[in-house]
Amino acid sequence: MGEVYKNPVKKMIPSKLETGFQQFLYKRVGPHIPKSMTPNQMTTLSAAGGIFSILMTLLTNISSWFWLGTIAGLALHLVADDLDGFIARSRGLSSKAGAYYDLMVDILFSTFLLISIGLTPAAHLLPMALAAPLYGIMNVTMMNYIIYFNEFQFPRLGPIEAHISYTVIAICAMIFKGNEVFTVFGHGVTVVDIIAVIAMIPMYYEMIRMIIALFKRLEASQR
Repeated sequence: MGEVYKNPVKKMIPSKLETGFQQFLYKRVGPHIPKSMTPNQMTTLSAAGGIFSILMTLLTNISSWFWLGTIAGLALHLVADDLDGFIARSRGLSSKAGAYYDLMVDILFSTFLLISIGLTPAAHLLPMALAAPLYGIMNVTMMNYIIYFNEFQFPRLGPIEAHISYTVIAICAMIFKGNEVFTVFGHGVTVVDIIAVIAMIPMYYEMIRMIIALFKRLEASQR
């Protein structure tokens, strides 16, 4: 069981898409969640969706149709990841261990999904390895906002934008497979490689922006 829910953290979500999707889930899906289901059980369901998505991605080495499984796993992970917090708030529960569990599930899922994509015929490992640390670093930055300022600062490009990007990658991987568009210094570049690089540009910008903003606020607070 968790502690009594106190909601001490100011939650700041700049993404209207993220906010709209959450409200849709809370109204349409939230009322149908079994009363016996705990927030941690919902987080475990999110983890199961993530693991399934990663396994399906690796199986695309056998058939590109397994990308459909990747998309299904992504959907489950996204929905369950949004609903675990809803369960806690609606039932007046909070748990530091649960929050940590949720954070680690998200970081591990994002990291290993991107690496697994880099191990498929549709992409190369280098661009995916460059993308893999992004979500983890942004989550560490968000946790420091909570520790020092009691603010839950969502990035402008949040979980739903990331899941949309992963889904676009899966669809393009099914269509274009491992066909190389051009070469760079003798190394072939696929459609998925190109999408990953394009998606990384705003994500790296957002990561650096959050890091610098936090550093400046910490510096100012010491004056």
